[in-house]
Amino acid sequence: MKHRFALSDEAFDIAPLRERLLRAEAGAYASFEGWVRNHNDGRAALGLRYEAYAALAEAEGAKIVAEALARFEIADAACVHRVGDLAVGDLAVWVGVSAAHRDAAFRACRWIIDEVKSRVPIWKHERYAEGDAGWLHPDPGSTDSDIRDA
Repeated sequence: MKHRFALSDEAFDIAPLRERLLRAEAGAYASFEGWVRNHNDGRAALGLRYEAYAALAEAEGAKIVAEALARFEIADAACVHRVGDLAVGDLAVWVGVSAAHRDAAFRACRWIIDEVKSRVPIWKHERYAEGDAGWLHPDPGSTDSDIRDA
C-alpha cells in the first residue's frame, strides 16, 4: 500500500500493512478489523457488497488519516477498506496505528474508523437469507443502520 488509505477489491493480508507501521519510536500498536457478520437488525445475512466512489473515497480516507496524524501523538496510521462482494467472515476494513504510547494508538484507531464510517462515500448492500437485499444507511453517531430494500 503506497498510500495511508486504500480501497481493495481483493482480500488483503494485514501482516505487511502492520510491518509498514513499525517505528523505532513506537512502543504501541493498535488495530481494528471489521468483519462481515451473518446478521443485521435481526435478519440472517449471507454477505454484502461494498460500493464506493473511488476517487472521492480515497481522497477523503487519506484526509482522515492525515488529520489523525496531526490530531493525535502517533507515529503512523493506515486504513484499507474492501469494495466488491464479500462473504460472511471476510475482512471488510482494517485500521492500524503505531504510537509511542497505547492511549494515543487506541484513541487514534477508534477515531479513524469512526470518521471513515461517517465521511467516506462507501455504500453497503447486504444480501439476506430470505432472498432479498437492502442498502444500509448509517445513522450518524450510532452503530445501528436503517435499511432501504432494493
